[in-house]
Amino acid sequence: MQERYLVEVRQEVLAGIRAHSVVPKGRADARTRDRVLINLHGGGFMVGDSRTIGLLESIPIAALGHIEVISIDYRQGPEFQFPAASEDVAAVYKELLNRFDPQNIGIYGCSAGGLLAAEATAWIQKLHLPRPGAIGVLCAFADAQWAGDAYFTVPALTGRPPPSPGAPPNYDEKYYYGNNDLTSPLMSPVTSPAMLANFPPTLILTATRAGELSAAVHTDTELIKAGATAELHVWDGMWHGFFMDPDLPESQEAYDVIVKFFQRYLGHGSSK
Repeated sequence: MQERYLVEVRQEVLAGIRAHSVVPKGRADARTRDRVLINLHGGGFMVGDSRTIGLLESIPIAALGHIEVISIDYRQGPEFQFPAASEDVAAVYKELLNRFDPQNIGIYGCSAGGLLAAEATAWIQKLHLPRPGAIGVLCAFADAQWAGDAYFTVPALTGRPPPSPGAPPNYDEKYYYGNNDLTSPLMSPVTSPAMLANFPPTLILTATRAGELSAAVHTDTELIKAGATAELHVWDGMWHGFFMDPDLPESQEAYDVIVKFFQRYLGHGSSK
């Protein structure tokens, strides 16, 4: 990524949380100097950090969007459990409010990071902080329960056996979820129309061979029903987190969608 895109990467600490800031070299676009994105890396709430998976998600968006992207090391399981990650995102967001207007701050992530973007938005509501300008729920959804039709059908497309109906969830996030109530709006915002109604514009990306497809579509449906602004983009034949590979034409398309979405909404929404 760093060979392909001209960016500067520096380590920093925000609200006591380690982070890596990615800034395009020679940034000259005055429209984005007062804007920032918070990236929440994927990894099932169990693996990865801001330096590895986080940079894969941050570098192309920073370079192509001419905007600073800050990827953070939120707490993960099994050492930590919900709401540790939401608390960390909210702490970083609150610190950035000292430098940026809330409508100029975006939050996005892929996989577990995408779910965390939704959960953190709910946590920000709980703390009565102004809502961010826009969020990106990428290769993810706003429902810790996951499930949906694709949860059972997609494994067959990728050569894996489908999960047994009624069996306990067999995914990495369970170590972070612990014994918390997965139907809680703070874990699954999709269960609360009132909470979704106060979500900022939300971008949802998924693919037809991604296990999160159904849950992502359901999240978009519930956001629209609640009166929120949402965009759903689905790539045919692609898989979970496909845009981690910058050589794919579909990845370039995804980067373009992400960049244009935040350009369109940051700085223009109200901060309820």
